[in-house]
Amino acid sequence: MRAIFLKTLRSAPQARHRSSCGESPPVAIPGACAMNAPWGNNFLRQVSTRSSEEKIRIRDVTPQIIASCIIHCMVIKAGINMAYSTVLLDGLASNSAYLNITENEESWIASLVTITLPIGSLIVGPLMDKFGRKTVCLLSCIPAAVSWVLLILANSLITIYAARVVAGIAAGLTTVGLVYISELSHPQVRPMLLCLNSVFVSLGILITCCLAVLIDWHKMAMIFLALECCIFVAFYFVPESPYWLVCFTNGMFDDKRICKMKHNLKRLNRRQSIYEQEYLRIMETYQANDERSKNNMTKNYYRKFTSPVVYKPITILFLLFLLQQLSGCYVIIFYAIEVFREMGGSFGRGFDENSALVMLGIIRFVVSVITVFCSRRYGRRALCILSGIGMTISMFLSGMYIYFTTAYDENGNREETMVDQKWLLLFFVLSYICASTFGFINIPWTLIGELLPVSVRGIGGGFMVSFAYTMMFAVVKNYPYIKKSMSIESIFFSFSFVSFLGTAFVYFFLPETLGKSFSDIEKYFLPKREGEARNAIPLTS
Repeated sequence: MRAIFLKTLRSAPQARHRSSCGESPPVAIPGACAMNAPWGNNFLRQVSTRSSEEKIRIRDVTPQIIASCIIHCMVIKAGINMAYSTVLLDGLASNSAYLNITENEESWIASLVTITLPIGSLIVGPLMDKFGRKTVCLLSCIPAAVSWVLLILANSLITIYAARVVAGIAAGLTTVGLVYISELSHPQVRPMLLCLNSVFVSLGILITCCLAVLIDWHKMAMIFLALECCIFVAFYFVPESPYWLVCFTNGMFDDKRICKMKHNLKRLNRRQSIYEQEYLRIMETYQANDERSKNNMTKNYYRKFTSPVVYKPITILFLLFLLQQLSGCYVIIFYAIEVFREMGGSFGRGFDENSALVMLGIIRFVVSVITVFCSRRYGRRALCILSGIGMTISMFLSGMYIYFTTAYDENGNREETMVDQKWLLLFFVLSYICASTFGFINIPWTLIGELLPVSVRGIGGGFMVSFAYTMMFAVVKNYPYIKKSMSIESIFFSFSFVSFLGTAFVYFFLPETLGKSFSDIEKYFLPKREGEARNAIPLTS
């Protein structure tokens, strides 16, 4: 069927497409290629150049923006899970009559959602490749709703553990969102739309922080259950990924499927010229994947993951996520109230740890929105480097402040010498949150949808998210014990040093993806001679 389809597309007249789909296919640009194949090699090079230079207007990609915002709603649960742990722990600690928990049990409640998340992110790759991006988005809402029902009905520690486990699996399934949006969006707006991931995670954190001031954790669970149901309904209005409809055919590639792909592509790209370019990019990707799929599946996957276009971006993402987690930016979110109490709790003029928690949520949300627009203009590298520098300086100043304002009496008890200036420490820590949100927290996640090739993006993305959250679990679970063995200023100095290492790594190894098509990004990781040969050999045979 695939061979017949390719042969048909290369030689059949446009009237065939009009009769089967009700519309004509994209037409070739005059002079682009003399071959009958509508995606000849010369033409593709011209498309790549044109796509990077042609000015994209907001109204041209409005459907993509709307679809991306709906899809990103699924990661609100990830932000809620992060901030909800500190609210849940504080509520259980203040009401020991309801449930008396130990420090070890507190660490499990906070970290269970991170260690079980890799389960969802590992299974989401095969699921999204087999059943489609949209179907898995709908599927992710079911375990999330179950977790909130368990919390609403919770009357024991085991039930709370179970709710956190299911919530982690649901959050792992949200990995599909990054892949989904990267395939729906135009290269020029893709960085901006992928950065919305951090905005909606921050929105989840902000909603949780604000509700924590008004209601308890039990009533919050009811609100979040209703929110999850609304998100489930919204997913029905998003079109399926055109890339999935073509590149993951499972032997079912026919006229009906190509017509559906064209219909969805037209919904997402209203301007005809953009629609044509996107159509040709998809068919280029399909043909490349079709040639690879003729090999044995095991050998095929082995060849994919040993190819430079796969193992190089995976190595970069691996180290980037490692540095991200060790920089401590998620520890302060999971243990926000406890960290603020460790810093003193009162920061002057009635500004306590709860007020600081709300401020943390507001800062993360506002800076995430700013990052969306900056990423479209300045790209990934500049934001990550500025973010790393800000994290390094702010954590270093936080450690220095505690070091110079803390004294110990003859019994070894800590005494603060500048109680009235505690607001300055809060300023440094919130500056760290601001700087990390500007780049290091959100950009590594968005790079999953860009650096990894389409053929391994589902499985490779799930693997990278699994690794990131396994590291997050290790850091979050062990933080209470690290806090006992190290002073708070030593922890801040450690975060500062890791942030510096992360900045250096981004400067030397992270490529810029702004405005690049998937083919351009793949060619970047190829050895120079092989990349040149790939440009010279026609894609058609």
